[in-house]
Amino acid sequence: MPETKNLSALLSGIDDLKITDTEIPEPEANQVLLRMGPVGICGSDVHYWKHMQIGSFVVKEPMILGHESAGTVVKLGSSVKTLQVGDRVALEPGVPCKSCRFCVTGVYNLCPDIQFLATPPYHGSLRQYHCHDASFCFKLPDNVSLEEGALLEPLSVGVHANKKAGVQFGDLVLICGAGPIGLVNVMVAKAAGSSRVICTDIDNKRLDFALECGADDILNVRGMSELDVSAKLVEKFGCNPDRVIECSGAQSSMRVAVHCIRPGGKIAFVGLAPNDDVTLPIITGSVKEVEMTGIFRYANCYPTALNLVASGKVDVKKLITHRFELMESVHAFEAAFRGEGVKIVINCA
Repeated sequence: MPETKNLSALLSGIDDLKITDTEIPEPEANQVLLRMGPVGICGSDVHYWKHMQIGSFVVKEPMILGHESAGTVVKLGSSVKTLQVGDRVALEPGVPCKSCRFCVTGVYNLCPDIQFLATPPYHGSLRQYHCHDASFCFKLPDNVSLEEGALLEPLSVGVHANKKAGVQFGDLVLICGAGPIGLVNVMVAKAAGSSRVICTDIDNKRLDFALECGADDILNVRGMSELDVSAKLVEKFGCNPDRVIECSGAQSSMRVAVHCIRPGGKIAFVGLAPNDDVTLPIITGSVKEVEMTGIFRYANCYPTALNLVASGKVDVKKLITHRFELMESVHAFEAAFRGEGVKIVINCA
């Protein structure tokens, strides 16, 4: 292991991403030092690159990007007993305080003091070496690659959303949005035993990819009214769907979710709208006793995500359409900004 070189993708301003040599960190007692491998580009990484903020999260100091990642343990902190040098691990990027009321009740994703990779002011993992809390490093079995380990992060969003939506055997499930998060929700819904999954979007290429990921049917909703979309979905399902997982963040799609869900059904809102003011048909939802829930990252989902991949129930490898080396990070981000492919992965090794 080199003693000084730690090439990192450092964001210093809008459109200002450079590969910079940073210090190799020393692991604290409960941490491990990792030689990073693949790191996926998330929409949030691109948004920080282009705007330096997401809502109230503002990049005020140079920040290393990346949070969908996996790597190999090269050094142990003094208190670490669960991992060994050489172990390949997936990193759950959010490390909570472990002592607040949200942490002790199991919803640590809501911890106000969580330290989430590449969310200011915390550096991310798009670098050669990174230290991480050992409790949030998940050892990969031999049949799971590092690339698959990196994609446990978006897959965990799908696991959390399906859990919160109450998806179960035999359900009819509507997934709104065929971006990477919509696609992992399709995969998880099918693995959970849904009898029929339909995916909507306005892009035919993404919808075709949804079919490859296991969707039973698709619907391009471009140019359609909300009520026409709802009616067409009911026609395709044969009745109103039991669960809706909304991943697009488009207000029209969120409204469709309320219109088409069956009475007593449940909607999970995953996608974030461009602003906080969204108008929904609340009376329609109320008289149908529709349950609506928000989704913020995930909690206690990495073990399930890993088991889904290790067992072959979910194939996340098919999501990877582009691969770049660390020194090509700017080109990778440009491709992501252009909307090329589905999931772009950068190799830091």
